[in-house]
Amino acid sequence: MEALHSARRVARAQYGVLAVRQARACGLSADDIRHCVRRRRWRREHRGVYRLCEFEEVGWPPVVSAAMAAQLALGPRAFACRSTAARLWQMQGLPPWNGEVHMAVPPAEIRHGRPGLRLHRWEADPGDVTVLGRVRVTTPGRTLRDLVVSRDRETAVSLLDSALFQKLVTPAELRGLAAADRERRGAEEAGAASRWDLADGRAQSPLETRIRLVCADGGLPPDALQHPLHDGEGALLAYADMYWRRQRLLVEADGAGPHEQPSALLYDRRRRNDVLLAHPGLHILRFAWEDLRDPGRILTAVRERRKQGRG
Repeated sequence: MEALHSARRVARAQYGVLAVRQARACGLSADDIRHCVRRRRWRREHRGVYRLCEFEEVGWPPVVSAAMAAQLALGPRAFACRSTAARLWQMQGLPPWNGEVHMAVPPAEIRHGRPGLRLHRWEADPGDVTVLGRVRVTTPGRTLRDLVVSRDRETAVSLLDSALFQKLVTPAELRGLAAADRERRGAEEAGAASRWDLADGRAQSPLETRIRLVCADGGLPPDALQHPLHDGEGALLAYADMYWRRQRLLVEADGAGPHEQPSALLYDRRRRNDVLLAHPGLHILRFAWEDLRDPGRILTAVRERRKQGRG
């Protein structure tokens, strides 16, 4: 049936979801839609919005499809915001997604809560909202403004680092956001506002960010991030996630992301040996997510290795 094929094309362009009004515009009747649901080809996502089951294995990130479905349910003025916007921009540092979608709607619109949706009522400035793919979403800058002071410091700085690393915002833009945030919140919230100053776009993962913060809090900030290590002929061997020059101490963050690749320094024995041969006296420490449960142990290990490096 051509009408069904047309509806499938629309759904494919919308990450597998389709509004009833769109299905009807394609030529499907109410009976046709009910038939698709009975045959378990379509599944109700929200009132007036269905998910086409055939597209569930396509590979779109679930949060993208869920945000698209929410936008179809709430209307063209709705947009993804807060943590949902951060996930759509692929900012790293948030806890695993629990299926909840944060959407903003104009204050004047009467919208009732729906399962899986967190509604925020505010009128956004036109420059704060853009379109990512097919989904309306707050800009990276506005997303950071919404999250930096509402999340714990470690999560906030991880998001800032990730946005800088991915070039979602520039350092100059981040300074402007920080200044505007300080002016808006006032001096009494200077502690929260200082989170902006901790951002460093050289961090490649939230684990690196968190280890760096632990070290800085303990008075042991690294001298460099992503420090290049070369052999005797100048060829690049590896990058050190964190590096203390005087003590010749290298710290690697052993977490998800780049360090799952076989070329990661500590998983590539040959390359690790090359580094140690080219840099005699180099000390290497490796920390994983579970080490963050006891930050004191991280500080003790770094402090002791720094002493050895000075010896």
